[in-house]
Amino acid sequence: TNFDDDEYDNTNFDDDEMDEDGYWNMLGKKKRSILKRLLRIPYRALFGEYRTVEPGTLILTRHGESEWNSQKRFTGWANPDLSPQGYREVEHAARLLLEGGYKVDVVFTSRLKRAIRSSWILLRELNEVHLPVFKSWRLNERMYGALTGLSKTETAERLGPKLVQEWRGSLKSRPPPLTPADKYYPGRDRCHGDLIPEQIPLTESLLDCMDRTNKIWVDKISYELACGKNVMVVAHANTLRGLVKIIDDIGDEEIQSIAIPTGIPIVYKFNKNLDPIPPSHDQKNVVQMHMNGCFLEKPGLLKQAIKREEEWLNNVPDYSKVMERTNYGLNPLQSSLSKLEAERKVQAWAQQFADESDEEEDDGTDGKLTLVDMDKVWEEGMADVEDGEYFDPDRATFEAEPNNEEGAVIDNDVDATVVNMYSDSPCINIDPLPAARKVPGIGDVPIQRSSSLIVMIRHGKTENNKLGLFTGWDDVPLAVEGVEEAKAAGKLLKLHGFEFDAVYTSWLSRAIETAWLVMDSMDCLWLPIIKSWRLNERMYGELTGLSKAMVKQRHGDKQFMDWRRGYAVRPPPCSSFSPQYPGNDQRYRKYLKDLRFSVSESLIRSIEQKKISIHRKLPKSESLKDCMERTIPYFTETIMPESVEKGKRVLISSSENAIRGLLMHLCEIPEDKISGLEIPNGLPLIYDLNSKCIKLLDDGSGEDPLEKYNFGASAPYLFRPCTLPDGSLQEECDINFISDGAVLTEKESDIIANIRIPAKV
Repeated sequence: TNFDDDEYDNTNFDDDEMDEDGYWNMLGKKKRSILKRLLRIPYRALFGEYRTVEPGTLILTRHGESEWNSQKRFTGWANPDLSPQGYREVEHAARLLLEGGYKVDVVFTSRLKRAIRSSWILLRELNEVHLPVFKSWRLNERMYGALTGLSKTETAERLGPKLVQEWRGSLKSRPPPLTPADKYYPGRDRCHGDLIPEQIPLTESLLDCMDRTNKIWVDKISYELACGKNVMVVAHANTLRGLVKIIDDIGDEEIQSIAIPTGIPIVYKFNKNLDPIPPSHDQKNVVQMHMNGCFLEKPGLLKQAIKREEEWLNNVPDYSKVMERTNYGLNPLQSSLSKLEAERKVQAWAQQFADESDEEEDDGTDGKLTLVDMDKVWEEGMADVEDGEYFDPDRATFEAEPNNEEGAVIDNDVDATVVNMYSDSPCINIDPLPAARKVPGIGDVPIQRSSSLIVMIRHGKTENNKLGLFTGWDDVPLAVEGVEEAKAAGKLLKLHGFEFDAVYTSWLSRAIETAWLVMDSMDCLWLPIIKSWRLNERMYGELTGLSKAMVKQRHGDKQFMDWRRGYAVRPPPCSSFSPQYPGNDQRYRKYLKDLRFSVSESLIRSIEQKKISIHRKLPKSESLKDCMERTIPYFTETIMPESVEKGKRVLISSSENAIRGLLMHLCEIPEDKISGLEIPNGLPLIYDLNSKCIKLLDDGSGEDPLEKYNFGASAPYLFRPCTLPDGSLQEECDINFISDGAVLTEKESDIIANIRIPAKV
């Protein structure tokens, strides 16, 4: 099914509010015209609201355990990464989703690293990294103010457990606020640089946090659900509690007993009014009191298993082989499910050591987990039946046992509590952001403060690249070398002080992962990643997956070179039912909207499916010219006006032929010369908008980049002299590369001269 946003029509959705944080652009949406908005009003008045699709499924997942969770520190808007256990928890969560057959269409997450990384791990395990991921500050964790970074245990000892519990558990009580001079003040972090001071909280109560979250539910998440999209929200304990409160209409007192454990997906189904459908109360479902969402696994099982894993490994040595990332002979789904089965065996074994009297581990959530005991429900229900009373397990009611623990909050209407606190940290002056950044092992690095900037990078090597196979739209992952190339590129860009404001990439995982690894190395995972199929590699048709040596041997050198390097020559097309045809890939069938419909393909699909099926005209083969005719317009009509012309610094991670197209446009390379240009894997190419030339970064190796990398016969067009708008040469663009005072040989001087002044052909 294709889901169009117009299938859900509701005047309650405000386009301007929905465009906050660039939401429309991020998810490839367009604002409705004024005429269309006006026409909807009388239609709705006459016919009421209408919905032509069933609402989607909502999956709520709290990030895996963070480094600060494991240390029992107040985290809030601070930005620690996942702990090793957190990685395990999120991978396990993805396997639970795979096992259940859940599909995701769009992901919402916060701007904090632990949630963003969790969303990446989930999508990687689900093999869905091409999906749009919207990162919103409204899903950030509750701001704990001056408590941020403090040990929960030590703070309770100093100030008393009752006061600390009130800050954590009360609906309206706020911890002491931060000041803008505090080292954890979010305004000092570039990932929140677009927020106005009023949007950056200095402290928050649970109610404040939930009010902040409410807006993204009303304007975005519920909208996507109403359009029939399956939505996954990867966020934090208190923002997810806020969503649960809205969805289940939970009272102010009851919400304090709701807890969201790390790394366990919670699934909601909805009726056409977007009311949650109560889960069937069979004994397999794991449900929390007051909630209609189902846990996909009983919370705590994996943590118990991890604690006993070393002991299990001694008894079952094959366990480690199963849990290794590479499982030869298995496809990705089989590999994930085999790991899930192995983990469950450990869980079942570890249960025998569980002691219910042990104190519940504090994983950072401020609520208290109260699961519905399904065995008890059935036991009491069957007793009712024996007494002649009616029992419906799907309509069973539950009463929470009163919480009379010492320190429990009774009065929710208390004013915000503020106390004076001492800090071990020295005073920090409020200064503008420094012009240099400390890089571990390097020291101060000046930040490039230029205006618009374009950096292009071809994805790291894949196994297909290493084996000399035609890849095209085949979605192969990075090889080990490719991963290292992408990481090295990110470190090099950071070393030279580069920063970005937007990242563009294709729908192919090798390009997406390269962008991710570069951003991770630069510590800017919060940046928006805009993914477009128009930045995909050239489609090689029937050559996809074949060895280049094989094609050359079968068809001869001339035909091979025409197919590979001919500007307007297309390789043999694949058939409509070939595994190489993009129309057989769900991502293109379901999400690609900006191509015209194909009469012939629609007819073929309709006959095959025995019902009317509309199909778009996806490429079965592409020449280099075809590839550039989709790549260059995307750059000029989307990337330029939406980012570059607004002064943004842009990273483009894509494949060789897509980047060839961009360079052909930017560097004015002739059509008959573009096929002679080679693009090295994992090498950042910096395009200077002032001098209109390509620059390379000094990697400190002492090697001449013109000798280290192969740019092909058309390199002179790429590295022509850089001239400023006034016609003068830009000195820093000098192509001479001299290391350790070495003198260029005559041969080297000739090479440099040819690069500077292209030979007339």
